[in-house]
Order: sequence, then structure tokens, then C-alpha cells
Amino acid sequence: MKKFFADFKKFITRGNVLDLAVGLIIGSAFTAIVKSLVNDILMPIIGLAGGKAIGEWKYVFSEAEVVGGVVVKAEHALYYGNFIQAVIDFVLIAFVLFLIIKIVLVLNEKREQFKKRGVVEEAPAPEVVPEPSAEIVLLTEIRDALVKEKK
Repeated sequence: MKKFFADFKKFITRGNVLDLAVGLIIGSAFTAIVKSLVNDILMPIIGLAGGKAIGEWKYVFSEAEVVGGVVVKAEHALYYGNFIQAVIDFVLIAFVLFLIIKIVLVLNEKREQFKKRGVVEEAPAPEVVPEPSAEIVLLTEIRDALVKEKK
């Protein structure tokens, strides 16, 4: 069981998993911003043309029957306004993501051009020195002892 949790910890702390989690959280927040833009700003402006909010646009097949304030028969309608609103959400989110990706690609291209011209220097990777094994440590101690005896 310890190995399972150790493997899980190793998996979760890898860089790409953390990057994915951050991207997911930012994407969720970004979606909320775009939905607010669509629902609170664009849809009321577009709704002015139709006289009501786009989400309320519908084609009624049969009207609801109300007797004495009680609905006897429900309304049957096709709510195409909600679909139009979802399409506008999708198009805006896709457009903004396209712009973000385009900007990142342009910046990466500029960085590569600077690197080719020698403007940007890459930091050297830190050299990782492995820990010596027990045998190596023992042999080193024996060698040092032999050198000390000869003196």
C-alpha cells in the first residue's frame, strides 16, 4: 500500500500533471468570464432586436392551458434561443483560445529567432552528481587509508 501511495505522489507531483490542473482551473474561470460576457453584455444587446432575451426565443407548438391559475396542459415549445446562446458561447471561447495560442506561438517563434542570433542565452542545466554507492565509499576509505600509511 505504501508503494501505491508513493507512486501516486510521484505521479501527482510531476510537472505536466500540475500544469494540466492549473490549465483546467484557469479554463474554468475563463469560461465563467466568457459566459458572463455573453449572458450579461452581448445577449441583452442582441435581445433588443428581438424584443426579449435570446434565451427566451422559442417556437411554440401548443400553448399551455391554464384554468383558475393552475396549468392543466403544459406548453410544448422548441427553445432555439438557448441553442443560439450556447453556439455564441462556443464561438467566443474558441476565438479567444485561438488568439491565446496564436500569441504564444508568435512569442515562441520570436524567442527562437533571438536564440539563433545569440540574444537569448540558455541557462546551463545543473549537473546532477549521483550519490556514490556503498562499495565506492568503502573503496575510497581504503584508498585514503593506504595513502595515509605510506606517508
